[in-house]
Amino acid sequence: MADYEDEIDQQNQSFIPKETALQALNTIIQLHFEKTLEKKRAIDHQKKKLHKLFQLFFIFLAIIFFTLSQPSGRLHCRHCWAPIVFLSFSHLFFYVSVAQILRCINGFKYQRRCHKLTLGLATHKLRFIKSRIAAGDFLGGGGGGGEDEVSASAAAWDLEVPYQEPPDSYFGKFKRNWALYFGFLILLYTFMISFSVVILCF
Repeated sequence: MADYEDEIDQQNQSFIPKETALQALNTIIQLHFEKTLEKKRAIDHQKKKLHKLFQLFFIFLAIIFFTLSQPSGRLHCRHCWAPIVFLSFSHLFFYVSVAQILRCINGFKYQRRCHKLTLGLATHKLRFIKSRIAAGDFLGGGGGGGEDEVSASAAAWDLEVPYQEPPDSYFGKFKRNWALYFGFLILLYTFMISFSVVILCF
């Protein structure tokens, strides 16, 4: 009786074509590959905006530097608060702009990393399924399916590709970038303030 029930279960077991199983993984791989390229293009676009912002800011600082270095009787030591306030607001505006672009870059980098990890997992599972099919594992055979079919229940885990996320240590890279840009901006701000005071007061 038990043997008869086992035979009935095998006959009722669902099967899917091998091409369908492989196509499902190929579709996942293609999707995450395209998403990876899309995020890479978005990152490159944001980096171009960041470089352009740096160029404009350095041109602006060069104009201020040139203006303050010119001999003039209009600005004296008592007027040094004017360039200091002006530079403070300009650096604050620059920092906010850089922070916004860096936030976008870090977000795109994180999403790209997730897609790359998911792409790697899907590629690994595709190779694994191909090797198992080549070895004759979970083929239909005499279980009710054909030679070109795989057991849906046996291949269910292999066809599942969950969305991958990097470990928490990956965020340390973003923190280092923030610290680098913020430290550079503080040094630049300190230099420009010191230069203004020296030019106007000494």
